[in-house]
Formats: sequence, structure tokens, C-alpha cells
Amino acid sequence: MANQENNKAIHISLWIAQVLLAVMFIMAGLMKATQPIEALAESLPWVSSTSLGLVRFIGVSELLGGIGLILPSLLRIKPFLTVWAAIGLAVVMVLAAIFHASRGEYSGIGANLVFMAIALFVAWGRTKKAPILAK
Repeated sequence: MANQENNKAIHISLWIAQVLLAVMFIMAGLMKATQPIEALAESLPWVSSTSLGLVRFIGVSELLGGIGLILPSLLRIKPFLTVWAAIGLAVVMVLAAIFHASRGEYSGIGANLVFMAIALFVAWGRTKKAPILAK
């Protein structure tokens, strides 16, 4: 009985992590993919010295990753894609931390590492502890 309750708690924790991470990445991705660079530069100074193509690519990657955290599991259509989305977003966060470190922007690296850890928790949990089965 305790194992079943533990699995339910992990399942719920994973859904909470997936939704929060997805909301964050969808919002950030939409912003980077659609807003004018001048507007973005007000809140993200690094975009003014980064190519427009790279900023848009990061935005689209974050947007698709956020969607990938939710839809495959929610619809139970190829739910393994949720794991791949989580791994992909963890890689994006590692690259973001390296990018910000190379620019001496150390203040944001903690957030990158927290988001990476949550994404890795989702990948681990949906692989090992509470996988979602396809229809």
C-alpha cells in the first residue's frame, strides 16, 4: 500500500513539475520567438549582441520543448517524447549556463541549473518511476 501511495505522489509531483516547466518555457519561448529584439533587450540584455536567428531559434526550441513536456503525456500519444523534451530542455539549460558564464553574466546561471534539475527530474521520473503508457 505504501508503495502505491509513493508512486501516486511521484506521479503527481511529476505532473506539477511538467506543467510548471512547460508554462515557463512556453512563455519564454513565445517571447523570444515573437517579440521585437528592442522589446526583448529591455528584459534580456544579451539579445542585443546575439544574432536574431539564434534568439528566434532558442525561442522556438523552448516553445516546442514546453509543448513536448505536456502534450505527449496528456494525450498518451508517444509519451516517450515527454522524456526527450525534458532531456532537450536540460541540454538547452546547460548551454544557456555556459553562454551566460562566457559573458560574465553569472546571476542567471542558478535559474538555469534549477530548470535543468527539474527537467532531469521529469526525464528520470517518466522513464523510471512513473512512466505514462501510450494508448
